Amino acid sequence: MAFDAFALILAMLFLGMALRRLGVFEESAADVLNRVVLYVCLPAAVLRYAPQLDFDWRLLGVVAVPWLLGAATVALVSLATRGLRLRRDQHAALLLTVGLGNTSFLGYPLIRALLGEQALPYAVLYDQFGSFILLSTFGLYVLARYGGESEPTLRAIGARVLRFPPLLALVFGLTLMPAEPPAWIAGGLQRLTDALLPLVMLAMGITIRLRLARGERAALAVGLGLKLVLLPLLACGLAPALGLSGLALQATVLEAAMPPMITAAALAISHRLAPRLAAAMVGYGILLSLLTLPAWTWLLRGAA
Repeated sequence: MAFDAFALILAMLFLGMALRRLGVFEESAADVLNRVVLYVCLPAAVLRYAPQLDFDWRLLGVVAVPWLLGAATVALVSLATRGLRLRRDQHAALLLTVGLGNTSFLGYPLIRALLGEQALPYAVLYDQFGSFILLSTFGLYVLARYGGESEPTLRAIGARVLRFPPLLALVFGLTLMPAEPPAWIAGGLQRLTDALLPLVMLAMGITIRLRLARGERAALAVGLGLKLVLLPLLACGLAPALGLSGLALQATVLEAAMPPMITAAALAISHRLAPRLAAAMVGYGILLSLLTLPAWTWLLRGAA
């Protein structure tokens, strides 16, 4: 299953790059594909797996880990900024792309491929109550502070959260959706969920950029080292301390090890916060994660 998923990732990634170069797709096509994923495939995945969660107090640890890693990101990126003498915009780009991971678009299908379907409810919990809320609060704060925007209000943040389709699906899934819906509903949701990975990787292939100025290579190396290695290592220590074990622990660590969030990089680019660095964090992060994620899975299973 994992090999099939990674083969599909590479195939769709390079297909998207080829279609862009041939002029078949314009870069705007990626936005359409991402909207299909956001409004159709992701809610379907949430509805498919969220009702399977059996709540107990330990699940709070799954939610706590991304927030604790967000706090660690601020400290670590600040140290890197001082050590490398990074510009203000580079500092902001790293805050966004190190602190926020691709825990839904890539996280759901890769958790399923690497750990199995039983681990997906934990990924949904980590993503919706961790990464998404962080994007809507911490992410907006970084944009306001470094991108010249006005300070986000609690009302604006709340409206953003309440309009997010996967979160609405999560509320429905946890309250009204049965754990075992009728076969025709479960089958339809599963087919839409299965479309998540190829659509996401095709969109990434259309937009991916790997070029980087020589002066930003050190920032890229440090940023990817923090995102793909150090933060998951911290998650390995935090998860058991918060009472997590088994699949909950493994899914939490792998979600922490996901490459930078596409949306976070897109926001950095649109606000002119080191756009080449932000794009390279996503592009190289995705490619390197094809090596680091299986390595983390092997280490976690060995430790278990």
